Amino acid sequence: MKILIVVATYQEIAPLFKKLGIPEKGLSFTYQAHEIDILVTGVGMVATAYALGKAIESQNYDIAINAGIAGSFSKRLAIGEVVQVKKDILAELGAEDDEEFLSLEEMHLGEVEFLEQLHDVFQTDLKKVTAITVNKVHGNEDSIEDVKERLFPQTESMEGAAFFYACEEAGVAGMQVRAISNYVEKRNKANWNIPLAVKNLNEWLSTYLKVLK
Repeated sequence: MKILIVVATYQEIAPLFKKLGIPEKGLSFTYQAHEIDILVTGVGMVATAYALGKAIESQNYDIAINAGIAGSFSKRLAIGEVVQVKKDILAELGAEDDEEFLSLEEMHLGEVEFLEQLHDVFQTDLKKVTAITVNKVHGNEDSIEDVKERLFPQTESMEGAAFFYACEEAGVAGMQVRAISNYVEKRNKANWNIPLAVKNLNEWLSTYLKVLK
């Protein structure tokens, strides 16, 4: 199987090599007969869409996996928990109409909601969530409440919907998995646990690759 693992930063995927028991020699390797490429896109939707579009165009991947960390709007998700995103929404793409927000879809100008397009053979038993993708992560109590009332998200990232969009356009099966690094609240880095999220993300990913047929 040919697999593409898509990450915003190398730090989010660095532990994978040790967990798979392979030397850290490059971003392409073979594991259990799978050909695996790791694509480090950079942070944000623009970087992700460009890098992923180029990669998918030049190779025939069986599946692309967007792996990374995320903030959670829900305390029902534990810090460090790994979840699978089933729907991702471009939360900021639209227009202000005084106190109201009009999405691109409401203005009949395009899509903002993207669903996972994944064959049954790739499915997992992870908790399934709805996410939003943003250019500016939330850290203001008023804006947090506004987006929760408008879109009912459980998690947020800066790349997910762009990943789904590129996979959909290219006809490639795309999975998005995220480990919760923090709760979406007034910015307080003392409450974050990025090392735990990265550790759990790579533990899950290494296990998944070991059992993937």
